[in-house]
Amino acid sequence: MKDFRSSITYRILLLCLVFSLLLTSGCSKLVSNEPQSTKDTITITDTIGRQVEIPAQIDRVACLCPESGYALAMFGKGDKIVAVVGGLKRDLILTEMYPQIKDLPVPKSSGAINIEELVKSRPDVVFVKKDTASSEAETAKLNKTGIPFLVIEFNNIKEQQEAIAMMGQVVGATDKARQYNNYYQKCIDRIQERVGTIPERQRVRVYHSISEATRTDVRGSLSGDWMQAAGAFNVSTNEPLKSMEGKYYAGLEQILLWDPDVILANEIGVANYILTNKQWAPLKAVKNRKVLQMPNGISRWGHPSSPETPLAILWTAQVLYSDKFADLDMVAETKAFYNDFFGLQLTDEVVDRILFGEGMRMAKQ
Repeated sequence: MKDFRSSITYRILLLCLVFSLLLTSGCSKLVSNEPQSTKDTITITDTIGRQVEIPAQIDRVACLCPESGYALAMFGKGDKIVAVVGGLKRDLILTEMYPQIKDLPVPKSSGAINIEELVKSRPDVVFVKKDTASSEAETAKLNKTGIPFLVIEFNNIKEQQEAIAMMGQVVGATDKARQYNNYYQKCIDRIQERVGTIPERQRVRVYHSISEATRTDVRGSLSGDWMQAAGAFNVSTNEPLKSMEGKYYAGLEQILLWDPDVILANEIGVANYILTNKQWAPLKAVKNRKVLQMPNGISRWGHPSSPETPLAILWTAQVLYSDKFADLDMVAETKAFYNDFFGLQLTDEVVDRILFGEGMRMAKQ
């Protein structure tokens, strides 16, 4: 009798074990259709066509070009920045949003990377400019660390939008990048609807000063592209310019020959310098007080590294063709842009300072 009960018990236990195994196998089959694990890395194609494998989860970013710092702030990811270029520390709204930027290391200076300082910041990925990627010495240093780096370089509106999309992919902000690029295109379309048919010979002639009074735009540059979108005739883009370290300059004699209707300056103090310097006095733009300081918010609007290029297009079009854009409310446009893309609710006073380009960027030491 005891052996019989033992046999029954054994059979019951055996059946329970088989049933348990079948149940586990069934659950496994149900779950097998779902992703078993998240990939540890992803492959990104940077702006010069390099395919780079980076961690799928990015928590620490070295922004060794200003474009990447501005983009991360726009994506709400500024807390991920662990190293910067010095210029980002001069932008007051940016450093108010992310105060830690003021204390971050600056591993790149005069075109060279201090690799020890970069490594100390422990980045998951590094954003650099093309000048770094073009230097065998600099790329050798980066490759030796094993830290993946991505190149940010763009020379027109389309390439800027592609760079924004790529940076959004890196830090998990693809939706925000898409939202920005859609807004960007809508701004262009709005302006082109009114100025696109103006014949070139009838367009307002503009000289655009970048950072320095005689530094200006060259054909194939982002500045040349957005000014064309704004309806300007850019006097410098069809002329030979002096090139120095990737920057382009026009001699004062050449500027006097161009005699532009309007001068736009994106650096603090340059517009006032041009207006008060006797050498520039013969210019039509100076005589008519049409030398204007461009707005300055998160960055200098329209600067080659600026995310505020869509706003620069709107502002410039209204400056040049006020009769065609009397209904364009730049205060409202500015408030909406910084709220939608940077989460900032700006007062009228701050917006006025931005639009007049005053007090938003520290002077270079």
